Amino acid sequence: MKKKLIKLTVIFFIFIGSFSNASSVEGKIKIGMLVPMTGENKEIGDLIIKSARLAVLDINSDKLEIYPKDTRSNPDKALESAKEFRDMGINIVIGPVFYKSLIYLDEIVDMTFISLTNKTIDIPSNVITGGVNASSQVIAIKKFIEENEIKKAIFLTPKIDYEQEIKKAIKKSKIKISKHYIYDTEPTKLTAQIEKITNYKIRKQNLLDEIKRLENSNLINKEKKIENLNKRDTLGGINFDSVIIADFDESLKSVATSLLYTDVSSKRVSYITLNQWFDNSLLKETSLHPIYFPSINKENYKSFEEEYSKAYGTKPNQLSFLSYDILGLVYFLVYSNDFILDKKIFYKKNKFKGKIGIFEIDKNVITHQLNFYGVNDQNFTKIF
Repeated sequence: MKKKLIKLTVIFFIFIGSFSNASSVEGKIKIGMLVPMTGENKEIGDLIIKSARLAVLDINSDKLEIYPKDTRSNPDKALESAKEFRDMGINIVIGPVFYKSLIYLDEIVDMTFISLTNKTIDIPSNVITGGVNASSQVIAIKKFIEENEIKKAIFLTPKIDYEQEIKKAIKKSKIKISKHYIYDTEPTKLTAQIEKITNYKIRKQNLLDEIKRLENSNLINKEKKIENLNKRDTLGGINFDSVIIADFDESLKSVATSLLYTDVSSKRVSYITLNQWFDNSLLKETSLHPIYFPSINKENYKSFEEEYSKAYGTKPNQLSFLSYDILGLVYFLVYSNDFILDKKIFYKKNKFKGKIGIFEIDKNVITHQLNFYGVNDQNFTKIF
């Protein structure tokens, strides 16, 4: 049986007109927001609040009210603000933004928090995580490698706290990979590890041995063959046909540089990475092209970016895009439940379609059905 797909079109795409007719229902839908409003992440919190207000305008219902409170990106302050929401009679909260701010929230069992974090391990039972998590991304990568008949993919993951999320995603998605390597991000150690993974020293020695063999041979055309070999860096095959790099920004580029150094280019194997949120710096890294990654719907993100910029004169970030969809989701679920605020509405398994794409709530995790993109010729190209 096919699962019902509910469009939230903020939003939701179709419901805007009908939402405005809900004003005859008594009472208000009061949604709390736990975001950093002071401290080093104040700008992030500001973008998220503005995005939520934009969603409220688009929903166009006098029933919906949002109440932001500060977390200072601190778990103690997050708990304090959450208790203030409870005293106000608000039991549904968007946020906190960061994983570290969640740790004490299970003290308030009668409240539901929809966090923007993309982490899913050791989450309090009353928190739903709404970020684009590793499982959503690996599921999309699995689809890509299956459709392209990639048989020997290897997975490279940095030795950081996100490592466990990747391991969980690999297991949950049942993606078929040849091997999973954990690497050190320190440049010297990284290069040494990549050399070992790619059998670089063996392939380098193979090349030197073959040149020496030809030099000592009596072959008539050996000079031409030696000339061609001298243009190469290595000789011999590698035991994988694609490499999935679970990294970002400069660290991602460092891994790719090490692969290029060991004569494993994106022309030889498929380079695949995680959601890069259409980082324009990738367009300039032509030595990495083509490189592929899962992500949200690019056209919808661009449309949201234009709407946000028109309203506020600045560009949004990825978290503000998530908060826009999540607020619409909360309103839609409450609307569908006759405006009764009940945490059970978040645990009915349905698929929804928001601006970010198709997603569903499974237990306390929002899983996104992501698109897939390639970077080549300084363009982002949609694969599916």
